[in-house]
Order: sequence, then C-alpha cells, then structure tokens
Amino acid sequence: MKQTFLAFERAVTGTALLFACAMLAVAAGLGFFQIITRFVLEQPAEWTEVLIRFALIWMVFTGIAAAFRQGAMVCVDVLHRWSPPGGRRFLEWAVAIVSISFLACIGWIGWDYAQRGSVQSVAGLENVSMFWAYLAIPVGCFASIPGALGNALDPKREDLELAQ
Repeated sequence: MKQTFLAFERAVTGTALLFACAMLAVAAGLGFFQIITRFVLEQPAEWTEVLIRFALIWMVFTGIAAAFRQGAMVCVDVLHRWSPPGGRRFLEWAVAIVSISFLACIGWIGWDYAQRGSVQSVAGLENVSMFWAYLAIPVGCFASIPGALGNALDPKREDLELAQ
C-alpha cells in the first residue's frame, strides 16, 4: 500500500514539476517575444504581459508540490536536529498534518474563488476568463497534498544531514 501510494505521489509530483518547468519556459519565451516586439519592432504586444503573469502564477502553484515532497516548505530544521529519533517522526507527521490541512483549506477556498472569478474577463485578453488564472490555486494545492503525505511516509532529508 505504501509503495503504491509513493508511486502515485511520484507521478503527481513529477507531472506538477514538469508543468511548472513548462510554465517557466512559456514565461521566458513570452518575455523574449515582448522584448523583440517592444524594442525591435516598436509594436508592443500587451497580451504577453498578462500571459507571463498567468504562467508565473501557474509555475509557482504547481511547483510547490515538489517543495512539499522535499520537505522544503515548512522549515523545522532546528527542531528536527534537537529532537530525539522518536520525536522526529512525531514532528514530521505533525508538520504533514498541518500542511495537508492548510492545503486542503486553501484549495477549497481557491476553487470557490476560481468559480466566482469566472465572470471576470482578463484585461488585455477580453475573451479569457479569470477562472483560468485562479484555477492555479486549487490545482497547486491538491497536487501538493500527495507530496506532503509522501514526505511524511518517506522523508527526504539529505540536505539536513549534510548541514550538520
């Protein structure tokens, strides 16, 4: 059961990280396109600024899944070092439970926010709803939950051991 869940978690986290990397590439490409159109062609494309912002929002919210998997989101390194071995496992599970609760709450509120924002249109892209920007919140949160639980089941603390 544990191995099956960790395989599922690796697939979800890997997909989220791949998507975050793609969004970084899209933002960089659109930024380069904006520079060319604004300073070389002297015909700025206003829509690129909005799409860069959307790509960066999606990059951050989907990229946090990998940060939760590595245990890098909630930094409790000092407490982890000072705790006895039994206390470390308790600390890791306490952090996981709080993190998952927070992610579920923010994901739920984010979904409601995305639905409410669906009636708004994007300045510069009048045919696009703000739903697509706000959707990054619940998608990123719910993609991060398996990573937070995976970190509690199979902690990855190589950087913590190297720092001691």
